[in-house]
Amino acid sequence: MIRIAKMSNNRYRGWRLAAALTIAASGGYFLAVTSAIRAKQLFKVQGAITQQTSPRTTDETPAHKYFTDVQLVNQNGEKMRFYTDLLQGKVVIINSFFGTCQGSCLPMNRNLEKVQQALGDHVGKDVHIISISVDPTVDTPASLKEYAKKLHARPGWYFLTGEKRNVDFALTKLGQFVVDKQDHLNILIIGNERTGLWKKAFGLAQSDELVKVVESVLNDPSTGAK
Repeated sequence: MIRIAKMSNNRYRGWRLAAALTIAASGGYFLAVTSAIRAKQLFKVQGAITQQTSPRTTDETPAHKYFTDVQLVNQNGEKMRFYTDLLQGKVVIINSFFGTCQGSCLPMNRNLEKVQQALGDHVGKDVHIISISVDPTVDTPASLKEYAKKLHARPGWYFLTGEKRNVDFALTKLGQFVVDKQDHLNILIIGNERTGLWKKAFGLAQSDELVKVVESVLNDPSTGAK
């Protein structure tokens, strides 16, 4: 059974609050919300990181300002802006992994393959699946393309790598950065950027339960309708 802490409204008072969801084992997988202050500390990037971003404008949303347009590269060798190309206006399912993993990565991504199948035409339109390598120096676009083929990934499922500093920055914003790739999290981050609803779920749970979580986020009404 998956138990999930749902964000309240006022949801984009930074994604920081939602992103600070921490894992606490309690006979299952329960996601506890930490404070916004803790989240700010959690995602503070130490040192200077060169970001390849589009020029800042005064009408940027809080989500855009938080995630930024740091540049990543997908399995087809295409450069992608983190917020504008991958997140903006979409429902996203995000996980971290690495291609040479001999443990949980492939089973977790097999689960995402089943989720992709269940979502049908949503993937590539209003839903993006985003799998970010925690080993970008080894996981090249070419190797990730072969990995994606094993999972029958369709357009809209992106396997991302890039300059290590950029990948680390994006992973840090998501609370998924690890120093040792073997310590990567088996957690899916499921969010509706348009409405600001974000949830997390255990990536190795039953795929049908994961589909229910994704559908609950996909069907979240807009804040304007409330």
